[in-house]
Amino acid sequence: MNTIDKIQDKSAVIGIVGLGYVGLPLMLAYAAKGYKVLGFDVDQAKIDCIEKGESYIKHIGSDELAKFVGDRLIHATADFARIVEVDAIIMCVPTPLDEHYEPDLSYVIGTMDSVSPYLCAGQIISLESTTYPGTTEEELKPRIEAQGLVAGKDIYLVYSPEREDPGNASFTSRNIPKVVGGSTPACLEHGVALYSAAVTEVVPVSSTQVAEFTKLLENIYRAVNIGLVNELKIAADKMGIDIWEVINAAATKPFGFKAFYPGPGLGGHCIPIDPFYLTWKAREYGVHTRFIELAGEINRSMPQYVVSKTAEALNSVKKAVNGSRVLLMGLSYKEDVDDMRESPTFELMDKFTEMGAEVDYFDPHIPIIGPTREHANWQGKESIEWSEENISSYDVVVIVTKHKAYQLNDLCDWASLIVDTRNTIPNDRLRNIWSA
Repeated sequence: MNTIDKIQDKSAVIGIVGLGYVGLPLMLAYAAKGYKVLGFDVDQAKIDCIEKGESYIKHIGSDELAKFVGDRLIHATADFARIVEVDAIIMCVPTPLDEHYEPDLSYVIGTMDSVSPYLCAGQIISLESTTYPGTTEEELKPRIEAQGLVAGKDIYLVYSPEREDPGNASFTSRNIPKVVGGSTPACLEHGVALYSAAVTEVVPVSSTQVAEFTKLLENIYRAVNIGLVNELKIAADKMGIDIWEVINAAATKPFGFKAFYPGPGLGGHCIPIDPFYLTWKAREYGVHTRFIELAGEINRSMPQYVVSKTAEALNSVKKAVNGSRVLLMGLSYKEDVDDMRESPTFELMDKFTEMGAEVDYFDPHIPIIGPTREHANWQGKESIEWSEENISSYDVVVIVTKHKAYQLNDLCDWASLIVDTRNTIPNDRLRNIWSA
């Protein structure tokens, strides 16, 4: 029986490598359709949680996971030799930037090197990690063919970018359209079959490079527009104009405008990183992507802008940053989730500390800072307890993330000075409030 037939009769075993914010929801999506799913990860803590049916991601409940584990549909392992047991391998590993803002493919290449000795004829390999156009063909394909397997004949290589939006209840792995590009027409056919088994709509494109570029366009579109409103926020502030009121007024136009909102800096696994994958690759072709780079420069400058506004706010009450107690509200990069990847709060913590402030954070979704790739110095730090005694002890409170769980009335009553980067405080409570 060929691989497509096995997918169609649900006898195929789906392997997912990397069990984070993309991989874990994908496991659930396939299990919900009746497929056996074998997850792979180097983090034994994640494997142990899955084997016990316990979710380690806040917006993903444990009930469904526990059911699938109990039904023997979901299993997890750190043993990559078990790649021989699966019919499809979906790679969901990080693609960060290095210190020079250039692509770091070490996770992709390391994973491929771990997987490749165990590849078998008939398997489908799909990369979902965001990357520059050409990665699938230039990095994965040679490693596969070094095992004596020909893409499109012995094995089926595809690229399908993840579109996970943590905490979005309306759109999940199961109903977000899935773009798929194949290394060959046969690869594309197998990729479409693989994702059609679990996703409502599959969008085939002509090549892996087109699929890779598609993901970058999606996130560059957001990065550039956020950079625009961040720059406009600074200009509006100088003019004494409320940029939030301006954006909301412009958003009433029923065509030709989409609202984007300013903030303290970009966070998450996509927008702060993905544009630089394209700028790096474009230089290989002699193209200088000035528009993208300018937006990146503006967005990267926003934490420093927040620090400057906070210093100005403290100065208004005859205090300096040096020696002040600063509370940052929100560690996750977006509202109502526990995802702290690339959160601008980390940079704010570093900057305020360097200036001599005592810095703490409050986040009801992240009670303690776990391991991170770039911010190991903050690992183990705990969120403060929410109380009048605690809040009133800080010289300034900076709202970085707009969680619904905040008790804003209490905050306004207890805090002596607030810097709001997210337009969070209600208009009727604007006392000692600075917008940043």
